[in-house]
Amino acid sequence: MNRDSFGKDFVWGVSTAAYQIEGAYDVDGKGLSIWDVFSKKKGKIRNGHHAELACDFYNRYEEDIRLMKQLNIPHFRFSIAWTRILPKGVGEVNQEGINFYNRVIDQCLQQGITPWLTLYHWDLPQALEDKGGWTNRSILDWFEEYVRICIDAFGDRVQYWMVMNEPVAFVGAGYFFGKHAPGRWGLRYFLPAVHHATLCMVRGAKLIKERYPRALVGTTFSHSVLEPISLKTRHINALRRADAIMNRLFLEPILGMGYPIDAVKALKNLKKYILPGDEDHISFDFDFIGLQTYTREVVQFSMLMPYVWANIVEPRRRGVKHTTAMDWEIYPPSIYEALKRFQSYPNMPPIIITENGAAFKDEVVNDQVVDAERTKYLQDHIEQVLRAKEEGVDVRGYFVWTFTDNFEWAEGYHPRFGLVHVDFETQKRIVKGSGKWYGEWLSRDSLSSQMV
Repeated sequence: MNRDSFGKDFVWGVSTAAYQIEGAYDVDGKGLSIWDVFSKKKGKIRNGHHAELACDFYNRYEEDIRLMKQLNIPHFRFSIAWTRILPKGVGEVNQEGINFYNRVIDQCLQQGITPWLTLYHWDLPQALEDKGGWTNRSILDWFEEYVRICIDAFGDRVQYWMVMNEPVAFVGAGYFFGKHAPGRWGLRYFLPAVHHATLCMVRGAKLIKERYPRALVGTTFSHSVLEPISLKTRHINALRRADAIMNRLFLEPILGMGYPIDAVKALKNLKKYILPGDEDHISFDFDFIGLQTYTREVVQFSMLMPYVWANIVEPRRRGVKHTTAMDWEIYPPSIYEALKRFQSYPNMPPIIITENGAAFKDEVVNDQVVDAERTKYLQDHIEQVLRAKEEGVDVRGYFVWTFTDNFEWAEGYHPRFGLVHVDFETQKRIVKGSGKWYGEWLSRDSLSSQMV
C-alpha cells in the first residue's frame, strides 16, 4: 500500500466530539446538556464515570493542537457544544463560549490545520429536553437559531461543516432504547425524533449555504455492514428490517428517496408526524456525506426485539476470537463493503470516512504505549479504503476516531480509541505507537488543504 495512490488532495485527519473531550462542564457560562444530567443517574454510565473533566481540552486545546501539528495531522474534526453557545438552548448567547471556539479555530489555522466543525454531536441542552427535546417540533426553530449563531460566529474562517453526527445513534439509543441520554424509550419518542432530526439536518445545511455559498457542507451517517446468521427466510427478513433502521432510515430521505417505511411496519406511523410540505424539506444536495463504520454485524430473527424482530449475534457466539475492547469483530473488509454500498446510491455525493478506529486495552510501559493491534487495524482498514477508491468509489478522505482517549458515552473511560493515551488523573498525554505510525504516514508527502 502506497499513500501516493490516494492522491495529493485526499483528506487525512482525526475526529473528536465536544462532550467527550472538553470537560469544563459548568464554567464560563456553559449550561447543562442532557449528558451532564444523564451521567449523574445511577447505573447509566459504566463505573459511574462522567465527563465533567474528560480530557480537559477546554484548557489544553493549545497543547493538543500543537501535538496534532507534531504528528503532521492536517485536518481536525471537532464539534461545538450547543450549551456553550446557548446555555438554555435558545435566547441569550454566551460570548465566552463563542470566544472559546474562536480560539480553537484560530489555533488550528495558526498551526496549519484545517478545522472541520460538527454542529451537533449528541449534547442537546437539558433546558430543551425539558420541553420535549427532539420529540418537540419546535426543535426546528431552536436548532435554526443555534446554527445561525454558529455560522455568523465562525463561518468566515471555517470552510468544512457537518450538520449532525450519526442521527440514528442519538435518536435510537436516546429515544428508543433509553441507553443514552436523555434515556427515553419507546416508539412514541423515537418516531417524532427521527423526523425532526431529518428536518433539522436539511434546515441546518440550507442555512450554512445561504450564508456562505462556498462552504462545503456535509452530515455523517453510521453504517453497519450486516449479514444474516443463515440463509433461512426469517433471518434474511430480519436483516432487511434491521438494515432499514440502522442504515437506511436517515440516509435515504436525505438522498431524496423518502423514509424506508415499507421495510418496517412500525415506520408507517411516521406519517402522523409528517406535516404538509415536509416532504420538500427532508432531502438536500450535500457537498459530501460522512461515513462512519467500524465493523460488521451478524443478524438473526428474534421475538425479543419488537418492531424490528431482529437482534445482533455477539461475536463470541459466532466463534470470533479477535475483537476490540468494545467486543466488535475486527473485519477490515467491512469498510470496503460500506463504501461500495454508499456508492451504489445514484444520488450519493463524494464520501468522507469521518470516523474509523478501534479501542484496545492499552498499557503504559516506560512512558510508552505499544499498541500494535490498533496500528494494524488502521493499516488494514486504510488498505480497504484504497481498494474501494481504486474500484471507482468517490471517497475523498479518512478521519481516525479518535485523537485522544476520551469519555466514550455509556462506556465511560473503559474503551480507549485514541492515537494519544490520556492519564485521566494527571491529564498527561503519551503518543501511542499507532499515533506515531499515523504521523509518519502523513509525513510522507505534502498534503493539499483543500478538497476538490
